[in-house]
Amino acid sequence: MNAQIKTLLFCLALFSFTACKADNKKPNLSMGNIESPKALPNKQFIKVALLLDTSNSMDGLIDQAKAQLWEIVNELSYAKCGNSKPNLKIALYEYGNDRLESEEGYIRQVLAFSDDLDEISKELFSLTTNGGNEYCGQVIQTSLNQLSWGNNPDDLKLIFIAGNEPFTQGKINYKDASIDAKEKDITVNTIFCGDYNQGISTYWKEGADLTNGDYMAINHNKATVHIASPYDDQILQLNIKLNKTYVGYGRYGKNKIAMQTEQDINAGSYSKANAVSRTISKSSHLYKNSKWDLVDAVSEEEVEIEDLKKEALPIELRNKSKEELKAYIFELQKKREAIQIEIQELNKKRKAYISEKETGNGLENAMTKAIKTQAKKKKYSW
Repeated sequence: MNAQIKTLLFCLALFSFTACKADNKKPNLSMGNIESPKALPNKQFIKVALLLDTSNSMDGLIDQAKAQLWEIVNELSYAKCGNSKPNLKIALYEYGNDRLESEEGYIRQVLAFSDDLDEISKELFSLTTNGGNEYCGQVIQTSLNQLSWGNNPDDLKLIFIAGNEPFTQGKINYKDASIDAKEKDITVNTIFCGDYNQGISTYWKEGADLTNGDYMAINHNKATVHIASPYDDQILQLNIKLNKTYVGYGRYGKNKIAMQTEQDINAGSYSKANAVSRTISKSSHLYKNSKWDLVDAVSEEEVEIEDLKKEALPIELRNKSKEELKAYIFELQKKREAIQIEIQELNKKRKAYISEKETGNGLENAMTKAIKTQAKKKKYSW
């Protein structure tokens, strides 16, 4: 009996240790010989719900979210779960804005969980401030109720709520919302926009403590620091080449191609370095576009060339035979993979250069530090 118990305990410990070690590999769908940055699909997800106060005093917070999105995404793209890389889904809520419905607690789901990074960027740039009444407990509970968090124990499920009013406002008690989150294996992290001790006295720290999350205070009005590197111009030139490898198809194709360009421009509106950060994101496995890009769709076996109707293709490709179209997509995929790998190689040099210069960017540093700390509990690594 003692030997059986020891064996059972050993098996349980081994399962616990290797929970995130399973590769969950699918067949390599790359059509080229170059290993794609997307060649290690995984069933694990990092799910982040970002709850942003969009009342009058939060212009600086929204500005930081827009300016620092791509560096946050890049940091998440380096995460590993065993030998593969977890996927990322981000949801976005705004609260505390008087333009929102009072019956809903001045809360709006801007975007449900999505892996469409261009869409996430677009929605962030659409946010404006006004008002208001900030009900932290209610927006947390709303995100718990509305989002598809799933039941995978290896998923890293995180809420980040940022604001500057007392955490106790509203008809839903933050304690009840936090307890509900903990029961669902969701960690609530709180970011107080203001003095650290003031955030403690207004219960932002307790809101995080209830789920073993992180409490952080940031200066939301501090301008984002973008560090230029000697590799930026090369990376941005590669971004131009990368964009030319996308083939919009179906009803979304034309608009999504336009959105891709628009979000390049939005990123660059902050600085050249921020546009570079977005390009790095576009070279990672987290940049997924199979719903509108034919190269990704074929690579991920979501579309068969033989099944495509000519009307689904851009006009310039409609006269190609199926074999000609296959060859064309094959060549574009090889080009894209080579460009992405070149960007990633330049990014290694860029990261080494930037690491010597401390930026202290508030929202970015707060989120990445919390994510890395909590990811260790799920055996994620960087």
